[in-house]
Amino acid sequence: MAAGLSTKRLMKELSDINTKGTPPGISLHSADSMQDWIFLISVLGEETVYRGETFALRMKFGNRYPIEVPEVTFLANPEYQPPVHPHVYSNGHICASILGNEWSPVLNAVAICITMQSMLASNKKKERPEGNDRYVRTAPSNPKLTRWHYDDDVSLIETETLFEVEVEQ
Repeated sequence: MAAGLSTKRLMKELSDINTKGTPPGISLHSADSMQDWIFLISVLGEETVYRGETFALRMKFGNRYPIEVPEVTFLANPEYQPPVHPHVYSNGHICASILGNEWSPVLNAVAICITMQSMLASNKKKERPEGNDRYVRTAPSNPKLTRWHYDDDVSLIETETLFEVEVEQ
């Protein structure tokens, strides 16, 4: 039943994207399956620290979408690199409450893209999150397996993963 709901919802979202389009600076790059979509995101305007840069945002949808949040990461490969941002790790994992405890089934793929675009647009300084190197060395491949600690609406940090790891000190 849940897989049917997920597929039906994603087909509706894809239809809306194909007929209504996406907001400026956001485009659907690929949706080869109902499980894996890639959007391209650019931050518009002259004042952004990301001027001229385009980032690829991957969404992997599970059978319980939209009840459960999709796995969302920025691609980190030879073609695309994650943005240098205080909430984005160099492996593409994103610490954002909308991808965790503030997820709501009324949100959709385009809403996630708009949130990521807004997060980037509001950033004034390119820097990685505190503990980036340690996190990337020990992170699970799926960021949904990370327990994120949200200090407040602005400052979000990673605290621990759901599996045990040894960290060299």
